[in-house]
Amino acid sequence: MVEIKRPTDLLTIGEVVERTGVAASALHFYERKGLIHPERTAGGTRLYPRHVERRIAIIQVAKRLGIPLSEVAEQFEALPTDRMPSLRDWNRLNERWRARLRARQLELERLQREMNQCIGCGCVSLNACLVMNPGDQLAEEGRGARRLLPIGDEVPDTTE
Repeated sequence: MVEIKRPTDLLTIGEVVERTGVAASALHFYERKGLIHPERTAGGTRLYPRHVERRIAIIQVAKRLGIPLSEVAEQFEALPTDRMPSLRDWNRLNERWRARLRARQLELERLQREMNQCIGCGCVSLNACLVMNPGDQLAEEGRGARRLLPIGDEVPDTTE
C-alpha cells in the first residue's frame, strides 16, 4: 500500500531553516552531497519530509565530532530515505561511530600525557621529548637541538 503524504508532512526550506538553525545554503549543499533528499513540486520548490530534521541533527553532531561529511554520507546509505529511520537504524549508526570516537579519545589522551611531560620540561636537545622526538629518533643525527637549527647548519661538537 502506498502511503499518501499530507501537506503537513512536508516542510518548506524556510521551515527547515527555522526548525534546525541550518542555513538554506547548507541544506542545498547537503542535498548535493546526497545527505538529504527533498521532494520537488511541479514548479521545482523543495519540500522536505519531517524526518530530514533528524538527519540534519546527526550531520551537526558529526561535524562537532570531526567526522567528515563523506563518512556521514557513507553511513546514511544504510538508512532509509523515504521514512524516519527506526531506533534500530540509529543504533547501528551509533555503533559504527562509537569505536572510531573511542580511538580518537584515546589518541587525544595520549597526546595530553605527552604535552603534560613536555610543558615546562626545558629540554633543549629534545632527546627525551615524546612529542618532537619520539624514541629519540634524532639521536642518529648527532648531538644538540636538531629541530631548532635551520636546515643545512651543522651542530658544533663542544665535547672536546
